[in-house]
Amino acid sequence: MADRPAFPKDFLWGASTSAYQIEGGAGADGRAPGIWDSFCRLKGRVDNGDSGDVACDHYHRMPEDVDLMATLGLQAYRFSVSWPRVLPRGRGAPNGKGLDFYDRLIDRLLEKGIEPWLCLYHWDLPQALQDLGGWTVRDSAGWYADYAALCARRYGDRVKRWATFNEFSVFTLFGWAFGWGAPSIADRAAHLKAIHHVNLAHGAGVDTLRALVPDASIGAVHSVQPMRPATGRPEDVEAAALFDEHWNRAFPEPQLLAHYPPRIAQAIEPYVQPGDMARIARPVDWFGLNHYAPVYGQKDDSLIWGFGFGAPPPEMERTAIDWPFDPGCFRDTLLDLTRRYRLPIYVTENGYGTKADETPDAEGRVMDGDRLAYLQAYIAAMAEAKAQGADVRGYFVWSLLDNFEWGGGYGTRFGIVRVDFTTQARIPKESARWYAELIRGA
Repeated sequence: MADRPAFPKDFLWGASTSAYQIEGGAGADGRAPGIWDSFCRLKGRVDNGDSGDVACDHYHRMPEDVDLMATLGLQAYRFSVSWPRVLPRGRGAPNGKGLDFYDRLIDRLLEKGIEPWLCLYHWDLPQALQDLGGWTVRDSAGWYADYAALCARRYGDRVKRWATFNEFSVFTLFGWAFGWGAPSIADRAAHLKAIHHVNLAHGAGVDTLRALVPDASIGAVHSVQPMRPATGRPEDVEAAALFDEHWNRAFPEPQLLAHYPPRIAQAIEPYVQPGDMARIARPVDWFGLNHYAPVYGQKDDSLIWGFGFGAPPPEMERTAIDWPFDPGCFRDTLLDLTRRYRLPIYVTENGYGTKADETPDAEGRVMDGDRLAYLQAYIAAMAEAKAQGADVRGYFVWSLLDNFEWGGGYGTRFGIVRVDFTTQARIPKESARWYAELIRGA
């Protein structure tokens, strides 16, 4: 580890997961369907017809998984609560058995010296609320605030780190504009309403947590992937600029700067009521960054906003799932966010995906050299950013476990721990061993 980047002793090292991607137990102990349960039932929408019904069976194997985190030396663990597990109808009577599961998880994390970072929403809206219009109705902000209050009262005595949402822009774009994810809608008005009501929900959630959790440290998790035009053609440059507003600015700017970016502001104005921006722009304590690679945008009239994904330059290095490999972009993003929003940054997701099964060798080791090289390069870039003034204070690898990767099903693996989805056996990969050594030496 002679080449280990230098980080201060109080720099936080962890890993992230999400409820629907790892828990399984889809119908266990009173959990009701969420929108991803419904989406996975749509033919041809998820690779291989996969679903999160079983996933990593974390719901039944949680103690083993927390013990594994402790073995790796994780200092923090970011997880999400399944809204349809704790509130099967989305509102009203809570499900005691669902609430109990997160009590057990939080208690075991604390017993092992691992700080719980609780994310309230990682894409799994209860289907009962979607049936009422979901994020397209203004009442959804109140539904979310009531859900946040339930979790705050139940877990706030032990959990001090809270994230309101994970990747606002991705789940609204893919779910309400492109139709590629749950709930599979492609409608401009629905998308704009979802953007604004999710922003209102965020603000209401911050206020709820402040009121109910003493000394809470509150943030939100944003996907920031710098947008570049796929070509120099004017139509692609303009499409990429609009794409950038939807992906990178539609949520952090109203939440942190109290305004929508210019192109979105005009379109969303019919849904904004007096006082809304003050309701959205509530003070937070940190900025959660999910970052993987730059995105290349181009004009695409087959999609409702007229923009879509273009190809990176042919000479650009790619990962195994064809994402650009660009650690310099990661460094520059950290510096830009520090200047723009002036908040401490926690990298809440960063990692390497592959379609390979990464099976154990004759000695039982899982040698994931490409992931290891990716993590080394990106963590080194993070160290460069910090040395140049980026206020980055922690890093959570995505992900702890191979899991259900949304539309990619189980064919895409991001974990530093291999999961055999037939036996549910866990095997730390070589990248996990490297990460554990990095943490020990940090």
